[in-house]
Amino acid sequence: MGASNIMKRVSGFVGAAWGFVVYLLGVILFGAWVRITHSGAGCGDHWPTCHGEIIPFEPSTETIIEFTHRVTSGMCGIFGFIIIFWAWKKYGRNRVFWAAVLTQVFIIIEGLIGAGLVLKELVADNDSVARAVVISLHLVNTLVLMGAATMTAWWAQGGATPRWFAGRDRQAILLRIGALLLIATSMSGAITALGDTLFPVDALIGEGLWARVRGDLGPANHFLVRLRIVHPIVAVLSSVWFLGVAAWTRYNYGARARLVANLLGGVVFSQIIIGFVNIGLGAPGWLQLVHLTMAQAVWVLWLLLWSETANSGGLDDAVVSGYDDGK
Repeated sequence: MGASNIMKRVSGFVGAAWGFVVYLLGVILFGAWVRITHSGAGCGDHWPTCHGEIIPFEPSTETIIEFTHRVTSGMCGIFGFIIIFWAWKKYGRNRVFWAAVLTQVFIIIEGLIGAGLVLKELVADNDSVARAVVISLHLVNTLVLMGAATMTAWWAQGGATPRWFAGRDRQAILLRIGALLLIATSMSGAITALGDTLFPVDALIGEGLWARVRGDLGPANHFLVRLRIVHPIVAVLSSVWFLGVAAWTRYNYGARARLVANLLGGVVFSQIIIGFVNIGLGAPGWLQLVHLTMAQAVWVLWLLLWSETANSGGLDDAVVSGYDDGK
């Protein structure tokens, strides 16, 4: 069966799977908006109800934002079960199905973490160490969730399957290190974003960057303010790594991997610029959302690059047999 015929046969599921990835991104961004608007306590310390009600009446703006986030997050679980059932009917119990199952597992974990934040009142203006730790772990779970959903769609359209942990070739090692750098960058970014929300700063007008940094590092400042310097350093060092791996890939792999590498390089370079603009403008909410969107794009492209280059096995037999059987 030709590749064009295969893509026609799976276009419906592939479209739905990629649509789910986009929906997840929207929910992630809306969750960031809940933090930016200090709306995390919009339903009080009640979960799953909102102020003890299934549907809040006469809600405040914060309640509307938080309740909407809960509804859209809950829809993720429903869509996740649909994707699992569809994958099972179409492909059987192969890699696409199990990636969909893993996505649903991390959707459930995501919901439990969100519930814990509300019930423990680690929301709104809470500036504790506990909130910083939990929100960092929350973002790691989000990365794994987005990664599983991405691989569901990518593998459904014939993407290669790497041996994530077994490969010992140079590219596999470079990509593993990059994944760890991405996780560290995301965790530090989550803490910085929390600090920018709770301790907002003005745009760099009439004040030098280094003067701002020296001021933030003052011992009298809150720990979230003193930690602001960590994320830009980690992000810049990580970006150098990502750009280097993208360049290496362009010279050593085929057209499909080169395309992903080119996209990755462009997004990383854009993200560096957005990051510095974000600092210069005092981290306005809308730009934080753009910055987060680009961060998720870097993560997705990194996983796709990994899939296409590290110990790739191409289109596996289970998928091919699934197409041929008309599943």
